[in-house]
Amino acid sequence: MLEELHIRDLALMDEAVLEFEPGYTAVTGETGAGKSVLLGALSLLAGNRADKTVIRQGQEACEVAATLHFAEPGRIDTVLEELGLPPCEDGALILRRVIHRQRAAKVQVNGAMATLGALQELGGHWIDFHGPGEPQKLFKARHQLAMLDAFAGLADDLEAYGAEYDVWQDLLNRAEELRTADRLDEDEQEFLARQIARIDQVEASEESIAALERDFQRLDRAQELAELAGQLEAGLSGDEGIVSQLGAMQRAAHELAQLDEEAAALAARLEAAIIELQDLGGEFAHLAGEADIDPETAGALQARMAAWLEVKRKYGPGVEDVLARREEMAGRLAAQSDVEGTLARLAAEAAAKEKTLRKLAAALTKKRESAAKSLSEEVRALLKRLGFKKAGFEIAVRVQKELGPHGDSGCEYLFSANAGQELLPLNRIASSGETARVMLALKAVLARADHTPLLVFDEVDANVGGEIGAEVGRELAALAGEHQVLCVTHLPQVAARAQQHYLVAKSQQEDSTTVSIQPLHGDDAAREEELARMLGDRKSASAREHARSLLGH
Repeated sequence: MLEELHIRDLALMDEAVLEFEPGYTAVTGETGAGKSVLLGALSLLAGNRADKTVIRQGQEACEVAATLHFAEPGRIDTVLEELGLPPCEDGALILRRVIHRQRAAKVQVNGAMATLGALQELGGHWIDFHGPGEPQKLFKARHQLAMLDAFAGLADDLEAYGAEYDVWQDLLNRAEELRTADRLDEDEQEFLARQIARIDQVEASEESIAALERDFQRLDRAQELAELAGQLEAGLSGDEGIVSQLGAMQRAAHELAQLDEEAAALAARLEAAIIELQDLGGEFAHLAGEADIDPETAGALQARMAAWLEVKRKYGPGVEDVLARREEMAGRLAAQSDVEGTLARLAAEAAAKEKTLRKLAAALTKKRESAAKSLSEEVRALLKRLGFKKAGFEIAVRVQKELGPHGDSGCEYLFSANAGQELLPLNRIASSGETARVMLALKAVLARADHTPLLVFDEVDANVGGEIGAEVGRELAALAGEHQVLCVTHLPQVAARAQQHYLVAKSQQEDSTTVSIQPLHGDDAAREEELARMLGDRKSASAREHARSLLGH
């Protein structure tokens, strides 16, 4: 829900900070007072485009910012993650947009720089406008179908269908790729087979290639290794080596230990050192022997290394790259061996999957048709209460020949305001007042299926009054049980139902005009006066009495 809205230097408004509560909020004011400034601020935060004329005259920039709170921020956090933006902290989404006269506009989401596209994407998840000139999701066929499916409770059915549809599409794509792929002639097939054999010959794996490179390095420096290891072995264990020279010292240490017991430990340490040096001499002798590789083994090692270097040069640089290329070539070769057979198998699998999909799609369509009938009846009943005595409303479910991601059917919402008129798609309704009330009727019925937190209505009361206005107010208040509702209204019957009430006023001096927004909720007298003004005369005793009755005082 929207918790706070900050507006600075937007249109005729210098600055305003508004706090909102859950439920229904009404915005009223004289005609031309500037109520559109509030809607404009929300529109900017929803990512809608605006030019620099929205900046207040004499200022270099305008700014709008909002804090929204989500009790369960999982869905909005998922969107933020996809956009590469910081998640909500304690469920709070903070939006900010600044439009400059001379510089590029600035968008921030949760303190991070963002694009206008990101703001638009987020806007679709927290606000829905209903009024003249505003984008309305329910005009879009995709959203109409989504709302019908939500009303019908088809989430599980659509998930099952979608999983099967993805498999079917994969089968079709694989078959198409195989059909359109370049065919290999005999020479090309033979070439691929030779290349695969070369890779297999070197037994390419991370472990075997590491051992090969280690052994080859040893072979390359075998003579040097043998000489150095031999020198070390002779110096340690030879006739004139260190071990021989330490023999006399070992005997002297033994004699010293017999004269003095404290020297026994020193004699033992000397003896241990001599043993360690003898072992070292043996190890160096063994290393010298290993370095002496026979010609046959050396030849095989050199041949394998040459083969690996050739393979690495062609398909490297590493073992992983070589193996990947080997699998690619093997796949191409295998596919060529039985193209027709593979295509036949894929076609059979795709046909079987399509048969399953057709059954699932038919079940979806049947449920949609049933839900469309129920939803249409409920909307028509509500439209009658909203002043359309002979209105027509119907949801036409149309079966399509081709299977799509959501089945084999779509839908279209159709409406006529008067008896005898042709039912037309919603986006062809001419009157903005009619549009707003149809949207209100749909939202009221579909409230539980629509998860958009904030619904904004403008001119929902156009061309209505009296009892119908009171019904509009009741429906908005009822809708606020599922959503946060903001309504710009000219009807006191509609405004009186709101839990919150903001008054927009315009003040003019000789050289300036300013719009302000003030809260009336919490001030019974001020709210009563505003409703009396809307009834025709704020000074009239009867208007005041009527205002009090509307407020339930």
